[in-house]
Amino acid sequence: MTQLPNVDSRMIANNLQPYKPTHPGEILKEELDYRGLSQRQLAQTIGVAYSQLNEILNSKRPLTTDIALLLCQALDLEAEPLLKLQMEYNVRTTRENPTFIQRLRSIPRVASIALL
Repeated sequence: MTQLPNVDSRMIANNLQPYKPTHPGEILKEELDYRGLSQRQLAQTIGVAYSQLNEILNSKRPLTTDIALLLCQALDLEAEPLLKLQMEYNVRTTRENPTFIQRLRSIPRVASIALL
């Protein structure tokens, strides 16, 4: 996080977060559109069910490591940025879940844990 004296860190452009987290499926869907590839064609190429790929591209299913590697092999992309995006999406959506927030707040902080 960027720090500047006398400036609220939330107001620095490098520290801003989008209002809505970005699911990697959104990026992949745009990539397919740009390349003129159909979801069915890609699903067949990488050997997964069309419905599975469609749910990822429509942000209804998480991008798993194995699917990311298959997609990136077929599209000549790097898997790590997409997987990082998925992790950030997971963290943001979980932190915004009211039920989880209640659970999180109910856990006491432990000063130290005895090592066995």
